[in-house]
Amino acid sequence: MPLSPSSSAQAARDSVARRLRDLRKGAGLTVVELAVRCGWHHAKTSRVENGRTAPSALDVRRWCAACGVPEQAADIVAQSLTAESMYQEWRHQVRSGLKQLQDSWVDFYRSTQLFRVYSPTLVPGLLQSEGYAAALLSTIGAFRDIPVNDGAEAGAARVERSRVVHEPGHRFVFLIEEAVLYYRIGDADAMAAQLGYLLTAGALPAVSLGIVPAATRERGMWPQEVFHVYDDNFVSVELLSAQVNITQPSDVELYVRAFERLRGMAVYGADARALVVKAIDALD
Repeated sequence: MPLSPSSSAQAARDSVARRLRDLRKGAGLTVVELAVRCGWHHAKTSRVENGRTAPSALDVRRWCAACGVPEQAADIVAQSLTAESMYQEWRHQVRSGLKQLQDSWVDFYRSTQLFRVYSPTLVPGLLQSEGYAAALLSTIGAFRDIPVNDGAEAGAARVERSRVVHEPGHRFVFLIEEAVLYYRIGDADAMAAQLGYLLTAGALPAVSLGIVPAATRERGMWPQEVFHVYDDNFVSVELLSAQVNITQPSDVELYVRAFERLRGMAVYGADARALVVKAIDALD
């Protein structure tokens, strides 16, 4: 796996930075000369060229004009916007509340045919019961000091969003670590309802639920960060501070390969249900 899930996002930023640096050098301009033509301090030029500051669309247009290639601005602006969309901080995504964030994924889910989800810590969102989701999202809202902590409404919206599991034209492969069954989210009733729902959802025709048993875990693949693979061209990785969106084919393939290796370590059907029932019994 990559050293950091955000490596693809940083690599995309670095690619924009290199392209701008090459334009400056190709025009025979020093860092200071370009800064003078663009009307900013030369330190900003250095920050942009080193990938520490993302250029705005106006910055790119000024840069290209200063280098005598204004026709390249539109392409570089598009490349820069793509790079910045790869790394989306949660604090920006939840400014309008957690319910809005749940609703924003509905259309994307409906357009996706194959979902592959791996989670080492939580029940995947598409399999969460309302009580579990509300408790989780309320806790997230409090932890992040979100001004609009609409955890209960967000939980209901998450369940509504999850109806895609029952719609035709989709397949779902979920992998969780056995420890997920024991991490208490909400009160005992909410956790019991969640575990019971796993037994029901895991039996749906379009759903494959695999659980990696703690006792027989192989050493060939260690637990990974939470990640979702949508079809074969998009991966979303969840970090504490941000969501990393990956579209680079080689990185997508890396996550698919990790998913398949983890999938081979999991148990399914009756064996998976036995692990869930064991966790339900442990609630008592």
